[in-house]
Amino acid sequence: MTIEEKACEYRRFVPDKLLAYGFSAADGGYAYQADFMDGAFRAELFVSDAGVLTGSVTDLMNGEEYAPLRNDHFNGAYVNAVRYAYEELLSAVTKACCIDAVFASEQANRIARAIHDVYQVSPDFPWKGDRSGVFRHTDSKKWFGLIMRIRRKKLLKNGDETPVDVINLKINPDMRTELTAHEGIYPAFHMNHKQWISVVLNNTLTDDEIMRHISESFRLTKK
Repeated sequence: MTIEEKACEYRRFVPDKLLAYGFSAADGGYAYQADFMDGAFRAELFVSDAGVLTGSVTDLMNGEEYAPLRNDHFNGAYVNAVRYAYEELLSAVTKACCIDAVFASEQANRIARAIHDVYQVSPDFPWKGDRSGVFRHTDSKKWFGLIMRIRRKKLLKNGDETPVDVINLKINPDMRTELTAHEGIYPAFHMNHKQWISVVLNNTLTDDEIMRHISESFRLTKK
């Protein structure tokens, strides 16, 4: 994850809040700049119309982008001080310009709203300090869905550290091979591989496709 992605994880930008904070409307989004570290560095931020935050930091001594900021091999006291100051700047921006989101990804939040609309069920969060959300039948309390944020390597077994939201859903075991042959569907992380799948919530599958799998999971787990 980039420094900017980490700063706005579980948050969503609000255009009016951006403008009130001092962002200017620009082609395709909103732009902002601020000097920090006693004027030694300049941060230039851009929030796209899709709500994606990107940024650059310029060393005003030489007018060049400060490359050590994003290189983990640079760990000196001064570099760390610059990182910390930039992270604090981003924290102030996101706190002032965002609203909190239940889940990190847009699709996970859309799916959670769709589950509520169809089944009148909201997620609960049974693990302290963990943002994993459980969807339960209102009568039996059985799970029919679990949204988690995990590293992609947990699904792909390839060392990929990129975080991704997934939803675990119950399936007919006879359909396992057919389902997991589709891109975006994997044997379930941390649950029985024969009876559960993990579906990535990064728009690989459409919301309608995911809701069809949720419908089957709901059916299989009801009383």
